[in-house]
Amino acid sequence: MAWRFKASKYKNAAPIVPKAEACVREICVGSYQTYGNNIAASGAFMAFNWEHTGSSVAVLPLDDCGRKSKTMPLLHGHTDTVTDLKFSPFHDGLLATASQDCLVKIWHIPEKGLEQSLSDPEAIFSHKQRRVETVGFHPTADGLMYSTAAGCVALFDLSTQKEIFSNNEHPEVIQSASWREDGSVLATSCKDKNVRIFDPRAAGSPIQLTAESHQSIKDSRVVWLGNQHRILTTGFDAARLRQVIIRDVRNFNTPEKTLELDCSTGILMPLFDPDTNMLFLAGKGDTTINYLEITDKDPYLIEGLRHTGEQTKGACLVPKRALKVMEAEVNRVLQLTSNMVIPIMYQVPRKTYRDFHADLYPETTGYKTELVAGEWLNGSNQAVPKMSLDPAKREHGDEPIIPRLGPKPFSSTTGDVSFDKVFAVPLAPGSHENISNVGQDSGVEMTPAQGAKPDLIVEIEIKKKHEREPVVSGNGVQKSLTTSERRKSSADDDESSDKIFEQNSESSENSTEGEDRTDADLRRNCTSRSSFAERRRIYENRSKSQVDEKPQSPVPLRREHSKVEPLKPNQQQQQGNVVDTKRISVPEGKLMEEHRRGNGAGLKKSATEAAFSAASTKRTSTVFGKVSKFRHLKGTPGHKSTHIENLRNLSRQIPGECNGFHANQERVAVPLSGPGGKIAIFELSRPGRLPDGVIPSLVNGSNIMDFQWDPFDAQRLAVACDDGIVKIWHIEAGGLSEPTNTPAGELTAHLDKIYFIRFHPLAADVLLTASYDMTIKLWDLRTMTEKCSLSGHTDQIFDFAWSPCGRLGATVCKDGKIRVYNPRKSETPIREGNGPVGTRGARITWALDGHYIVCTGFDKVSERQISVYNAQKLSAPLNTASLDVSPSILIPFYDEDSSTLFVTGKGDSTIYCYEITDEEPYICPLSHHRCTSLHQGLSFLTKNHCDVASVEFSKAYRLTNTTIEPLSFTVPRIKSELFQDDLFPPTRITWSATLSSEDWFASNDKAAPKVTLKPEGMETLSSIQQVPAQPVKKPDHPQFGGQKSEYEINKQQEIQKSVSARMEFTTKLEQDDMEGVDENEWQE
Repeated sequence: MAWRFKASKYKNAAPIVPKAEACVREICVGSYQTYGNNIAASGAFMAFNWEHTGSSVAVLPLDDCGRKSKTMPLLHGHTDTVTDLKFSPFHDGLLATASQDCLVKIWHIPEKGLEQSLSDPEAIFSHKQRRVETVGFHPTADGLMYSTAAGCVALFDLSTQKEIFSNNEHPEVIQSASWREDGSVLATSCKDKNVRIFDPRAAGSPIQLTAESHQSIKDSRVVWLGNQHRILTTGFDAARLRQVIIRDVRNFNTPEKTLELDCSTGILMPLFDPDTNMLFLAGKGDTTINYLEITDKDPYLIEGLRHTGEQTKGACLVPKRALKVMEAEVNRVLQLTSNMVIPIMYQVPRKTYRDFHADLYPETTGYKTELVAGEWLNGSNQAVPKMSLDPAKREHGDEPIIPRLGPKPFSSTTGDVSFDKVFAVPLAPGSHENISNVGQDSGVEMTPAQGAKPDLIVEIEIKKKHEREPVVSGNGVQKSLTTSERRKSSADDDESSDKIFEQNSESSENSTEGEDRTDADLRRNCTSRSSFAERRRIYENRSKSQVDEKPQSPVPLRREHSKVEPLKPNQQQQQGNVVDTKRISVPEGKLMEEHRRGNGAGLKKSATEAAFSAASTKRTSTVFGKVSKFRHLKGTPGHKSTHIENLRNLSRQIPGECNGFHANQERVAVPLSGPGGKIAIFELSRPGRLPDGVIPSLVNGSNIMDFQWDPFDAQRLAVACDDGIVKIWHIEAGGLSEPTNTPAGELTAHLDKIYFIRFHPLAADVLLTASYDMTIKLWDLRTMTEKCSLSGHTDQIFDFAWSPCGRLGATVCKDGKIRVYNPRKSETPIREGNGPVGTRGARITWALDGHYIVCTGFDKVSERQISVYNAQKLSAPLNTASLDVSPSILIPFYDEDSSTLFVTGKGDSTIYCYEITDEEPYICPLSHHRCTSLHQGLSFLTKNHCDVASVEFSKAYRLTNTTIEPLSFTVPRIKSELFQDDLFPPTRITWSATLSSEDWFASNDKAAPKVTLKPEGMETLSSIQQVPAQPVKKPDHPQFGGQKSEYEINKQQEIQKSVSARMEFTTKLEQDDMEGVDENEWQE
């Protein structure tokens, strides 16, 4: 019994909470119903859920503190709540996130942290239609990741980006999982009240042991107690008391220790340190964090000092190598609250902190491993080497021990390098390098002495929606230097001005590496290659989504083997050829900078020069991806004074075929909840807070199916009801002052419910209706008569869209077909093709003057997608872009002047922007706009209401739960005081009728006239740019009355000649009389 009273070195470890100034403050964290801890930490970074929805992740340096802006860079990778997130134990910049959108994504955090928001992960893994609950990395095998979704345990090899193991034998949702420290087996806790020992490599069933655990179906957690034969679980008993149970796997069915605590509702998150046997129990929603020490004898759990403070939203432990060992810090808990991240240091009291207390810090698990995923799966077990925390035994003393931060450079080709694990970057698009001959290209023979077998090559490919680039094979890529060797070489290189990392963009601009090199000089592993980072830079400058209009992050890490020999004189760039990219607009400037860096040297020179010269005049396909004038479009919400606020009672029962919100230049229509089919009308000329009380509305008497404003009459609204009647309402100029139930007219269109209604884009008084009876009818509202009827659909009609010319119409149907009709000539479709296979819903629109059709929908696994079709060949899409897994239907709006496609769904917070082109890849991503809140609808105005003086090319109104906000889409331009005629071509007049309904039904077609959007008195950008190219000089006193006659021009030239003849003429310059300098002085 005396053992019970044995003194522990960590018994008096005290929690020390820093002042508020040393915490991360003013963050936005919600309450998430997940099985994760909502926060994770590596040796360099911390990551936690952001905002109340939790779909974004904030990543900050581990020692960061102070107030944080709500506009700080984030990871915008998921469309639903992030359920779990973990850092790799071997790469401090490699983060895995799991979400309710059924996806797991891998992120690479730059060395300096996030300097701009990221939305494109390095890799994506899908669990199909199952919400992902937990995610994590294997403790000994590098590149091996696990995740759980429902009752499925899956293992993924990051080097091949493939699922290598999957098991569905758990009958209920897996709530928690934890690996043994040696990585041999996995412990899981399940909603079926059982805990299991799981061995993925076992022959037969991987479930080795099963035992009854906590007798409540509420949340439970499991953690393996280091390398011991014991596991610890937390959960609730049948009386909903919180429990802690310790089990020995050698006697699995009998708990070794059961500790009952209190009856709080928050799950206890166990945080265990195997080096010190310190256990921290942080309950979600609790204000206390319990510290206990685990022993291998009775009483097994010894309580330590308890910390009381803020309410906990999440918690995690910081890796041991990031602790302040010279201050006797034995552990650090990061506590996530609703608005702070608090680092709680657990310090062992000592008389002095001058020396390293070795008795407190046994050797801990290191961050380097020799084991890779494939070897582990084949049965190999290798422990991770231990490391000492003693600064005297560390190469860099008190400096933090930070391993690789994600993708790392290739090492040099010298044979005396001790290789380390690397990430391989895929070849640049359009590159003609043969990746299968990596070793041959370098001219270096890979011998065993040179370490031909790398420890791991995690070939993380920068994800592209529709193109798969080849990745480098594992046998031909050498590994990077270790951290210590990299620092040594960096110190040596400082003397020779050969730096591994580019410090800032300014230094990179002055670099002339790799300017005029041949293809042979740019081969992989060649010592004269300028920089491997340039291939990565090619990817980053492609047309990928950028969230914020912030300056780009610093130049990526320069690769180790690419330290370039000094350029020969004939390779150096002449001063006269330097182009100042800062004076050029963003797209052209980036392209010119890439051209100057020499990225195109390895490609065909003619193609690069053509793209370089044409960047400012037309859209160009180059190895850098799409170069679009609208690449950096910016969405800006209107000032709060322009918002309509205090909206309430919005209807959530509108069918999916209805957009749910519609606006014109004068007013907006919003459906309200409750009986009677009410639609509220709000005047845009009267923004502000709506008064409390009854909102004036249109009472239709039946449930609303769809509604739409007349495009040519801002006072006429058509509403389709579920009784098959279309009601035509006329809104007075002052708007609604009281509820009304008397429409201006009624049209009994169908005997069954109506799916949707559509006005004709050119002809007045032409209305189309689609019904549950699978017919489409065209009506003349002037006479309230039916003119045409279309058939051929075999299932629910999702959408109909008129072509820009107004002659044809396209439909998308639940039977998976796209049909094109010519309503005035045939009631059956003239063309038919395969559409989206998903049955949740779809939308369709025309693009590029009616030559292409864009369709949004779902695939087999309910992933939202956008497909582009040739309007003449509907057999298969030209290209398909996949977005995410979400139940809301993507509603498209196409701006024909800019060829920009805006898509978003009800309940989304992101407006996705793409450019539709007539060449591959046909759909090019632009900068997506992320809103601060979820929206319920989006409606765009016609082109004549855009403020072209502010380079606004599109304007919309956004409906949220409580507000209606204007939204402006602009293009950043330097000379914004000029009319950007390259962005605003003459536009079709779609806000007034081109022909009457009588003419249209009589097939008297007429093209819509075009009008320029140029304001009076505003000069065009093209006229200013053409001035230097004019051969004839402007006269000293220009005449504005019109063009000069030939007689006047000749007379002026004669006068100039006569004046020149009378003036003294000499070829001597003033400088000729000045004292010069020697040629040698010029050389200095």
